[in-house]
Amino acid sequence: MHHFLIVIEKTEKKYSAYSPDLLGCVATGKTKKEVEQNMYPAIEFHLKGMEEDNMPIPKPTSIAEYIVIK
Repeated sequence: MHHFLIVIEKTEKKYSAYSPDLLGCVATGKTKKEVEQNMYPAIEFHLKGMEEDNMPIPKPTSIAEYIVIK
C-alpha cells in the first residue's frame, strides 16, 4: 500500500490535482470530490506504468501543512 499526497487546486471552471511525488500524475474534475476520485485511477495508472518500465516506485516525501498568518 502506498500513501501519496495530492494537491487540489481550484481553477476558474473546475478543479485540478497532482501528486508532488509522482511527476506528471494529474487529474481534473468538475468538483473537489470528483477530482479526488479521479486521482485514484490516475495514480494507479502512473504506478503501473512505472512498474512496466522497471522504474522504482518513489517513496512519498511530500507533506502539507496550513499555517495561520495574522
